[in-house]
Amino acid sequence: MTSEILDTSELKQDPVFGQLSFDAHEQIVFCNDEDTGLKAIIGIHNTVLGPALGGTRMWSYKSEWDALNDVLRLSRGMTYKSAITGLNLGGGKAVIIGNAKTQKNDALMRKFGEFVNSLSGKYITAEDVGMETRDMDIIREVTPHVTGISEANGGSGNPSPVTAYGVYMGMKAASKFKFGTDNLEGKKVLVQGVGHVGETLVKYITEEGAQVIINDINEVRLQELSKKYNANVVLGDDIYGLDIDIYAPCALGATVNDNTINRLNAKVIAGAANNQLADEVKHGKLLQERGIAYAPDFLINAGGIINVYAEIEGYDKEESMRKTENIYNTTLEIFDLSEKEGISTHRAAFNIAQNRIDKRKKEQAN
Repeated sequence: MTSEILDTSELKQDPVFGQLSFDAHEQIVFCNDEDTGLKAIIGIHNTVLGPALGGTRMWSYKSEWDALNDVLRLSRGMTYKSAITGLNLGGGKAVIIGNAKTQKNDALMRKFGEFVNSLSGKYITAEDVGMETRDMDIIREVTPHVTGISEANGGSGNPSPVTAYGVYMGMKAASKFKFGTDNLEGKKVLVQGVGHVGETLVKYITEEGAQVIINDINEVRLQELSKKYNANVVLGDDIYGLDIDIYAPCALGATVNDNTINRLNAKVIAGAANNQLADEVKHGKLLQERGIAYAPDFLINAGGIINVYAEIEGYDKEESMRKTENIYNTTLEIFDLSEKEGISTHRAAFNIAQNRIDKRKKEQAN
């Protein structure tokens, strides 16, 4: 009796190593547990500067390939986020495939924590979309390699407020570059996505007198925040042609893409979402050509990682806020470098981060 091997080559998509977002990842870990139903992927992009620290996202992906691509893009972004903010950390990220509202439970979190623990500190997890501080506390029961745990358990708590403060600083810097003033009073700002970070950003800019427009898939939350902050609500996806000064994407990534970029009326893009440019090179250049001041996302949303890094380095909340406030200065430096060298702001920020990594790698080789 002969065995027959099924040829599945026609069913496969691009191989993992051929994914555009793979970008020399050091390690990818696929986590599967039948008892809890856990399906997760951990991406470790680069550990030259230190252990790979990055949050875990729980999301109902359309396919496992979408999940893989997301974790690769997010992991890579964390490498440059840590590098440009001067942290001695590498880049990593994790995704759990599933609905956080209906499929998340303590057993699932513990099992995921066991997979994190198996990496012996090469990857340190934290909170991201679909996860809460309580989840980090559960994961902490089975591994020390987790940050963003509750203050009651000795951690720094929810990093979202610090993330929002960094985005606020980046937005003010971008406004200074584009409009000649960092005062947001009277500026029309569209905040897309009003989760933990988005709401706190709305609070900051409302208090400064900005005219705030909010957009989200959760209409109930929109109405709540509209009353709370006196913000205008815009429903649906057709938001890119609105007459605004600043666009702040604070939901999922790739909203600056082939379909939206030429419709954008905003003069500044400064938001919390990761990987806002669907194609970093192409869309970064197009924004530059159109004169839209883009504050690189991996720089201005770094407040969260600065905050959780405090748990590793032992500095306090005030120091976290001081380091996050410096995002303002770094953003201005990026704009200046972009203008001086005639390159996109994304490229300018990327070059600074990559140079730091290359320098450390060279030092380690000697």
